Amino acid sequence: MTIDELAADLRTAVNMAPDGDRVVRIHLFGIRRAKELEGIPLKELIARAGIPPSYHTEVHKGKRLADHVTLR
Repeated sequence: MTIDELAADLRTAVNMAPDGDRVVRIHLFGIRRAKELEGIPLKELIARAGIPPSYHTEVHKGKRLADHVTLR
């Protein structure tokens, strides 16, 4: 998956998030896409997704959680 495809997926996840669930959706994106995110500069991904740079940390947290959780 390209960085632009990942950015579009992240943008969709954020835009479709119910009120109060934005950060949770970003974590879930990081968990779901952890393997595809390997080698992708997260700050660039965030910029291409058009969301605030501070959310870089939240994607990184989701990526780290991927080894410890199973999505239902």
